[in-house]
Amino acid sequence: MTTTTLAVLVPLLPFLGAAAGLLLGRTAPGFVRPLAVLPTLAALVLAVLVAARQGGDQAVDAVTELTPTGSVPIELALHIDGFAALVAVLVGTVATCVQIYSTGYLRDDPRYTSYAALVSLFTSAMFLVVYSGDLMVLLVGWEIMGICSYFLVGHYWETPEARAASLKAFLVTKLGDVPFLIGLLALATDVGSFRITKVLGAVASGSLDHPTLIALLLLAGVAGKSAQFPLHTWLPDAMAGPTPVSALIHAATMVAAGVYFVARLLPLFEASRAAMVVLAVMAAVTMAGSALAALAQDDIKRVLAYSTIGQLGYMTGALAAGDRGAAVFHLLTHGAFKALLFLAAGVIIHAAGTNSLAAMSRMRNLRDRVPDAYWTMTVALLALAAIPPFSGFFSKESVLGAAEHVATGHTEHAPGAAGWTVLLAGLLTALLTAAYATRLWLLAFHGRGAEAPDHGRQPVVMNAVLWVLALPSLALGGLAFRLLPDWFDGHDLTPTLTTSVLGTGVALVGGIVTYAAWRHTTALAARSPLGAVAAHPEGDAALVEAAAIASHQPAYGDVAYATDPADPGRLLLGPLHRHAAVGFHLDAVYTTLFVRPVQAGARLVRFLDREVVDTYVRGAGTLPRWLGAAVRRAQTGNVQTYVSALLAGTVVLAVAAVLVATGA
Repeated sequence: MTTTTLAVLVPLLPFLGAAAGLLLGRTAPGFVRPLAVLPTLAALVLAVLVAARQGGDQAVDAVTELTPTGSVPIELALHIDGFAALVAVLVGTVATCVQIYSTGYLRDDPRYTSYAALVSLFTSAMFLVVYSGDLMVLLVGWEIMGICSYFLVGHYWETPEARAASLKAFLVTKLGDVPFLIGLLALATDVGSFRITKVLGAVASGSLDHPTLIALLLLAGVAGKSAQFPLHTWLPDAMAGPTPVSALIHAATMVAAGVYFVARLLPLFEASRAAMVVLAVMAAVTMAGSALAALAQDDIKRVLAYSTIGQLGYMTGALAAGDRGAAVFHLLTHGAFKALLFLAAGVIIHAAGTNSLAAMSRMRNLRDRVPDAYWTMTVALLALAAIPPFSGFFSKESVLGAAEHVATGHTEHAPGAAGWTVLLAGLLTALLTAAYATRLWLLAFHGRGAEAPDHGRQPVVMNAVLWVLALPSLALGGLAFRLLPDWFDGHDLTPTLTTSVLGTGVALVGGIVTYAAWRHTTALAARSPLGAVAAHPEGDAALVEAAAIASHQPAYGDVAYATDPADPGRLLLGPLHRHAAVGFHLDAVYTTLFVRPVQAGARLVRFLDREVVDTYVRGAGTLPRWLGAAVRRAQTGNVQTYVSALLAGTVVLAVAAVLVATGA
C-alpha cells in the first residue's frame, strides 16, 4: 500500500472500532475489549509505518475535493511532514496504552462500552487533526475532540462534580473556538483556500492582509484547547473523569492540539511580532502561575493537571521563540512521562478503591503497597523535573536554548523581548516544577497520613503499561536529539551548556529546598497532636477529631482519613498558599465578571417575558374572551327570548327611523 493509503487508514481504524464497539456492545459484550484495543493498536502500527516511510524528509501531500462550494473549496487533504509523523506515533502509543490500561481499571464499570468507544473516537479525531492538510477538515477533528472530552470527563455523571466539570470544559473551550473559527474564515478569505500548504505559501509571499488580527483570533482557540492563560481553568476540574481519560487528554490528544496547530502554522504567527509577544506573555504567565498552583494542591491529579498546563506553557514558549522543533520535541517527551504520571496515579487511586482518596495528605505506606507505581512514577517525576539523563531534561533544555538564542539576538524569528520573557519564566518554572514534583513524591510515597484500606494488587495490564511508558520517559529525549534531527527540520536539539547548567541547577535547588522543608514540617508535625495520632493508626475517631481541632486540620471522622500536616508546600509558599490553592481566584473573577452578569441578564429576560410580554399576550386574549362570554349568555335556546329580542330591535329601529325622518 502507498503511504497515502496507510495514512488514511490511521484515523479510520479507531473510528470503525468505535462504531463497531457501540453496535456490538449489547449483543456481543465479549467483543468490546478487543474492539477497543485492536483497532487502536493497528492504527499505531500503521502510524509507525507512515513515519518510517516519510523519514522526516519531503512532506507527503494528497488532496481530493470534498464538494464544490462556489468560493473557498473544502478539500480532504493530507499533509504529513516530520512533525505530523512523530506526533501521530505519540498519539497512537498513548491511546493504545490507555485502552489496554482501561481494560483493568474499568473492568467492572457498567458503562465501559460507551467509554471505550468514545476513547477510540477521540483517538480518531486527533489522528485527523495531525494528518489533515485542510484547516476546515482539521476543525472537524478539533470539535469532535471537544465533544468527546465533554462525555468522557462526565463519565461519572451521577456525581455533581463530574457534571459541572464536563460542562465547564465544554463551555470554556467553546469560548475560544468562536474566535478560532472566525480567524480560520478570515485566513481563508485572505488566502482563498483552507489548504495548509497554500496558507504557508501566502505567508511566505507576504500576501496576507491581516496577519496580526488572524493570529490573535487563532490564539484564542489555542488558549482554550491547550489550556493556556486565561482559558486554562477547565483543565484542573476535568480530573473528575476516569484517570485514563486524564492521561489521554493531558498527554497526547486534546491539549496537544493547540500547540500542534501553532507549530503547523508558525510562519503565520511569525508574520506578526505583536502575536509573538502575546504568545510569549501567555506562555510565561501560564508557566509560572500553574507551577505555583501545583505546589499548593493536595489532590494528586490536580497537581498533575497544573503540571500539564505549565509544560504546555513551555511548548508555547518555544513557539514564541520561533522554534517549533523544540516545541514538538517537548510535546513528545511530555506525552510519554505525563501519561505515565497519570496512569501511575490511577494505580494509586485503584489501590485505595475510590477516587476520594486522591489527596496526598491522606496517603501512607504506598511505596510498599504499589511498588510498580512507585518506581515508574519516580522515573516520570525525574523526567518532569528535567533531571539529566531523563527525557524531560533534553526537551526542556531545547526550549530554554531556543529562548536564549532569541534573547541574545542570534535569531530574528521572534522579538528579543519574547525570548527574555520565555527564558526567565522558564527558569523560574524549572525551580517550581522540581519543587512540586519532589513534594508529590514525598507526600504520596513517604507521607504520614493514616493508612487507607488495602484493596489488593492491581490488574497486571495496569502495571505492565506503566513499565512500557517508563522506557520513553527514561530514554526518549536522549535518543531523539541524536537520531531524529531530520524530523525536526534538521534543527540541532543538543542541549546548550548555559541553559543546561542554569536549568539543572535551579531544578536541583527546588528539589533540595523542598526536601528540607518536608523534613522540617515532619519534625514539627511529629510533635503536634494530629501528628501523634497519624503516627498511631489504631487511634479512635474521637481522638482524631480532637487532634484535628487542636491542630486546625480537617477531620473526616475516621482515622483512615486523617491528614498529614507535614506539607512543605505551605511552608514554601507562606501566605501565597491559600491563593495558589484556588488557582489565584481566577474562577471567582470569571464568576464576577461573566457568570453573574449573564445570570442577572437571564433573570431580567425571564422577568420581562413573564411579567411584561405575557401580560400583553394575556390581555390580548381577555377582551375576546369577555365578548365571547357575553354572546354565549345571549344564546339561551329559548324561542320566546329570541322573538322578544327581535321585537325590541324592531321597535328600536322604528323609533330611530322616525327620529331621523322628523329631524330631516
